[in-house]
Amino acid sequence: MAEGFIHVLYNLWPNGDEIIPGLRDGIANSVDPVCDKYRIDPTKKQLFLAMLMGQMSEECGAGHEPRENLNYSASGLVRTWPTRFRNIAAAAPFAHNPQKIANEVYNGRMGNKPNSNDGWNYRGRGGSQTTGLEGYARVAKATGIDVLENPDLTIDPKNWFECSVADMIACGCLPFMYAGDVVGTTRKLNGGLIGLKDRKLWTAKFRNALIASGNK
Repeated sequence: MAEGFIHVLYNLWPNGDEIIPGLRDGIANSVDPVCDKYRIDPTKKQLFLAMLMGQMSEECGAGHEPRENLNYSASGLVRTWPTRFRNIAAAAPFAHNPQKIANEVYNGRMGNKPNSNDGWNYRGRGGSQTTGLEGYARVAKATGIDVLENPDLTIDPKNWFECSVADMIACGCLPFMYAGDVVGTTRKLNGGLIGLKDRKLWTAKFRNALIASGNK
């Protein structure tokens, strides 16, 4: 599948290597060995790949946001986390300070310790935007890659695809991916339905392109 998939990926992610050089080749070259390692049903592989890339394209901006962008204005903080930032005055001290924002919104949950730098260290990364110490620990256990010690290993081109697959399986996405259920997959991965319209569009683009390319 990798040979045909790389043409699909290059077409749908035309600028996918701008931030992480070699990312598209790294993803394409990982498809077959990773799907074998995680025992992806061969009869569902095409659908699985379309579902995965549909989610990944939205989560990481088609490769343009390998790390979570937390450079929010005060008004953006109020809109995004209204229970944590109830008004502009409360949000103002955090505005445009990504590290401070990450620790404020992520510490004390997802395995991150309070009053630590865990929120920043374990902010969203990679194709699935793995987030939180617990999320990175699950990926490390499944892959054998020490992303706890070095979280940026999740965005290394040779690890990107496997870390994304491991994360989505750990989140319970696989049954929904096999069913072609974008809503269910999104809920499991994202915890909500943020960006659902774009996730559906990306999934459809990849599915149609894979069918047209003859990938099974």
